Amino acid sequence: MSEELGSVDRAIANAFQGGFPVVKRPFDPAAAALRDRGIDVTEAELVERIDRMDEAGTLTRFGALIDAEAIGGMATLVAMHAPEDRFDEVAEQVNDFREVAHNYRREHPHLNMWFVLSVADEDRIPEVLAEIEDATRQETYNLPKQQEFRVEAKFPVEGPLEGDSVDLSDLGPDVTPTDRDGLTPDELDLVLAIQGGLPVTETPYADVADAIDKETEWVVETIKRFEREGKVRRVGVVPNHYALGYSENGMTVWNVPDDVIEEVGPAVASFDFVTHCYERPRHDGVWEYNVFAMTHGRSEAESDRRVEQVRDRMAEYWDVSGEDWDTLFSTEILKKTGIRMDERAEANVIEPSEEPTRD
Repeated sequence: MSEELGSVDRAIANAFQGGFPVVKRPFDPAAAALRDRGIDVTEAELVERIDRMDEAGTLTRFGALIDAEAIGGMATLVAMHAPEDRFDEVAEQVNDFREVAHNYRREHPHLNMWFVLSVADEDRIPEVLAEIEDATRQETYNLPKQQEFRVEAKFPVEGPLEGDSVDLSDLGPDVTPTDRDGLTPDELDLVLAIQGGLPVTETPYADVADAIDKETEWVVETIKRFEREGKVRRVGVVPNHYALGYSENGMTVWNVPDDVIEEVGPAVASFDFVTHCYERPRHDGVWEYNVFAMTHGRSEAESDRRVEQVRDRMAEYWDVSGEDWDTLFSTEILKKTGIRMDERAEANVIEPSEEPTRD
């Protein structure tokens, strides 16, 4: 599908995967920023083009990318072995659990099923894993995030503004972050209204305000404050990376010596093609890797080159052998329903009396 995109659409996809303005009419300054870079597009045309890409599936959505962990609850990565003669049966049993958000088949001689568990209450994780083990008769290996070095899933396309993202996140109201963990009921309504994306109109924040019966100024200020607090990672277009040609999804895993992790993690995360980079626990005798770096490529050759770049960077910090790393490519999407933000957010609601007053 990426081959069908014209030069203007390519410029938009490259420019606005983050840093979209949070103001009453965000497409106006966004279009102006494109014109400053030689892309002749008006506010109305920008709205129309993003809406068309959204409808065509080039984008998964336009809007705010919410950090589910900052909103409440917890998610964890889990690996398990599904015997080949029971693989479909085990996949169905795992997918039947509503707490399982994503599930992939990955290339590995033993751990061939990888899924994400999302819960409102962290204490629920061992309970769900025990239930999955009971249903499947297979052991699970919990791999929770211990350190986050990078979460920046951006996918450039060849064409104008490749490598030149437009950051307009400085536009918008001057807000003061809070230090509270919970959401007020009004904030919960906002999170639920925007979790699937913003309306692709000239006034998306006003449309959200109308939907939840709030003032536009409050919606704009709250989303901007969520950005400052980390509840929203960024606002922009969210590409469908498969539609943009990123067909090679490689999870590289590394057995990094504990004494260099603090240096290695940020060094690997500095690559713009690494979309996720975490430290996770080992499982003795089964899983010896403790650093995960996700890369995406538009071809097998590009993916291999990127993995080799990661390996070379790793080798700057320790003597990497062939036994110290592996790449697990996904070969089948078994389930992809997304994080259940509603349950996690609802479990994190505070009383209205605890809501701070605005300056």
